[in-house]
Amino acid sequence: MESVLERWDWVVLGIYFLALIAVAVWVVLQKNKNTEDYFLAGRNVGWFVIGSSIFASNIGSEHVVGLAGTGFATGTPMAHYELHAWIVLLLGWLFLPFYMRSGAFTMPEFLEKRFDAKSRWFLSVFSLAAYVLTKVSVTIYAGGIVVSELLGIPFWYGAIGIVIFTGIYTVIGGMKAVIYTETLQTVILIAGSLIITYLGLQEVGGWDQLQETVRNVSPDHFNMWRPMNDPDFPWTGLLFGGTIVGIWYWCTDQYIVQRTLAANNIKIGRRGAIFGAYLKLLPILIFLIPGIIAFALSIQNPEVFGVEKADRAFPMLVKTLLPVGLKGLVAGGLMAALMSSLASVFNSCSTIFTIDIYKKLKPHKSEKELLTIGKIATGIIVVLGIIWIPIMEKIGGGVMYQYLQNVQSYIAPPVTAVFLLGIIWKRVNSKAAITTLLAGLALLIIRLGSEIYYQQELLSGQDISGLLYAFAKINFAHMAIFMFIFSVVLCITVSLATAEPNYEKIKGLSFGTLTAEHKKENKNSFSKIDVVLSILLIIIVFSILIYFRK
Repeated sequence: MESVLERWDWVVLGIYFLALIAVAVWVVLQKNKNTEDYFLAGRNVGWFVIGSSIFASNIGSEHVVGLAGTGFATGTPMAHYELHAWIVLLLGWLFLPFYMRSGAFTMPEFLEKRFDAKSRWFLSVFSLAAYVLTKVSVTIYAGGIVVSELLGIPFWYGAIGIVIFTGIYTVIGGMKAVIYTETLQTVILIAGSLIITYLGLQEVGGWDQLQETVRNVSPDHFNMWRPMNDPDFPWTGLLFGGTIVGIWYWCTDQYIVQRTLAANNIKIGRRGAIFGAYLKLLPILIFLIPGIIAFALSIQNPEVFGVEKADRAFPMLVKTLLPVGLKGLVAGGLMAALMSSLASVFNSCSTIFTIDIYKKLKPHKSEKELLTIGKIATGIIVVLGIIWIPIMEKIGGGVMYQYLQNVQSYIAPPVTAVFLLGIIWKRVNSKAAITTLLAGLALLIIRLGSEIYYQQELLSGQDISGLLYAFAKINFAHMAIFMFIFSVVLCITVSLATAEPNYEKIKGLSFGTLTAEHKKENKNSFSKIDVVLSILLIIIVFSILIYFRK
């Protein structure tokens, strides 16, 4: 396998890694005094760093490989998920004040404060298992592919190299190392990818020519609004089902929320979320559009810009469009995306294990001992990630991406329902929360089990009678809607059928329990610029939705 990089590319790449190491060393030298330092960067991080970290944590292998590949193969429908920028606003305006007021380190810990220990234990174990089996393994697998493609090294070398390098600075530096290296990685990634988009548009003949070339071959490529009966991208599923998954991912998942909790007050955390929301719009421009550009170039000049597989669209652009030096910069940006996502997962897993599991079992352990356990936990996650690689290697890129979308659509609804209802309605009690979470888990098992059982029949499009097969046939995004409605109804029903919660115990953790002091605090936590920027972003999102219609 031959590297696409030349000598000066390697020089640029080397400079990037030296800068990354310098940032990590600077952070490590500051020392972590306690668990708050290690897991939440001392709750003293600025809004720019928080927003950059949110973006960098989100952008991973599924974007570098999957989103560009989807743009190549099917066009703009998946842009719905990137327009979840408005949901990042929801994190800052609706959820974050309650999270920070609770003083919680983790999302499971917040559930215990709002409901009870049962909910905390459920979400802790559930999240940890999901992280190891999906986020960790998938990032490592796709990361190995990208690195091997760019650097011309064997898959195993690339995958293990990324894991070890990322694991070292994550274990030693904790959240500070993760969040500050992500800031550098964000700058590099955006710069490199924007150059790709610019050069690609020049090569294809501009935006108008891009649309004309693509629409002549694929009329629906720029249409985000596919029919309700579309087997892959029904607009109802993407708009409503996607929103349910988005609220779970952006507002309740430790992976993302941990970044905003690193702020020392609600105002800074919210501004970080607003900045992160604007950055979230960029993947359409820096990954999805390049995928469409690759599709257009393969039509115009298939001999030069031919793409064997959709997932290779972005590496093809890197290889064919970029001059010497810039290839190294973009390669650094792509690896930055992979490493930042992996570092975030490592740190989130470590936090949940240490705070929500180990500390609960060993409540009298000192801060020093908890720090040691946190580092060991991260190391174990690194090892598990490496062990899981051979399994992930057997899963193809497209299958992997589809698998992730499916699983997230089944995980999200009950968690979203419990968090959302718990915050907006004080009447929701602990019995309703744990019942909803367990019922959601049961539905997840039934749905995945039926998909696996009828896998061949589903792929061949056979029509088989039976309730279970009908259940398995429902589009994954529509299934998210069904499961969410079920979870909301169940949660409300159980709450009304059982005793009210102790409102004194949950004071400040739900809208109905806010005191006059809490309301005053909320009012003072934002300014006119925060409101204006938030409204402007919603207008931008709405405008994009209108623009990309047939």
